[in-house]
Amino acid sequence: MELAETYRRLLPGKSVTPLVFGNPTSPEDLESQNAYVGAAAVGSLPALALTRPDWPAEKFEQTVADAGLAGAKPYLTYAPGHLAAREIRIFDFLPPAHLDVLNRRRWIVILHVPRPGRLGDAQNVADLLEIDRRWPEAQVVVAHVGRAYCIEDLGDAMAALSRTRHLRFDISANTNEEVFHRLLLAVGPPRVLFGSDLPITRMRMRRITRAGRYVNLIPRGLYGDVSSDPHMRELDGAEAEGLTLFLYEELDAFRRAAERAGLSAADIQAVFHDNARRMLDGSEEHP
Repeated sequence: MELAETYRRLLPGKSVTPLVFGNPTSPEDLESQNAYVGAAAVGSLPALALTRPDWPAEKFEQTVADAGLAGAKPYLTYAPGHLAAREIRIFDFLPPAHLDVLNRRRWIVILHVPRPGRLGDAQNVADLLEIDRRWPEAQVVVAHVGRAYCIEDLGDAMAALSRTRHLRFDISANTNEEVFHRLLLAVGPPRVLFGSDLPITRMRMRRITRAGRYVNLIPRGLYGDVSSDPHMRELDGAEAEGLTLFLYEELDAFRRAAERAGLSAADIQAVFHDNARRMLDGSEEHP
């Protein structure tokens, strides 16, 4: 399998168990993606179902349970079409009826927060606090540290989220040391999870931030015409040749943040293995 081979090459000598799901940015073939993931992963890998908010709770539960999956991956793409991107709320694509099922089943949900303000958006913070309070048994993982790729994306969120007890956060596709550091101080290592976000993190790149916007530095021509993408900047010569992989940039940023926060070897083990293992085994204990 290509994914296993990628991990073998990128992380030699390490054993990795990925949590897999379909591509949520392709809503037109959601059910076929779920069928493929179910057939390919069940029995060998933990997996999640892509889910639509307009499904009745019974269909939502049946889709996950019948395929023997570990939970759900909703996505803002599936929110009602009349909503502008800046108006979408978490509950527009992860409705309370689905959270009721997730809570009762103690299933996992990987949550990609919406809205241009990312984690720092006041509505996102309010919705996350409500989820933490009303559905404490749902194993909610906020992906990419709430898409806080720049320190400006945090706003005042960490002060509020430090009062939560159940939400988890993964560090996938994020390379911001300061964001990681503040996350560790706010919620502690038991609620932080490693994630790779492959295949995206196979990119050759280094991320910088400028005026509250992230910019991926990439070798010229490697990813086609990126002239219209404000998040891409091409490099030439020695600068381009010196670029490593997105995944390594993520790992190195977390290493620096962990050192600043004084994490122990046991804390690192928790972030990169134990926390996820407890969730998947159903033995997670709430702090």
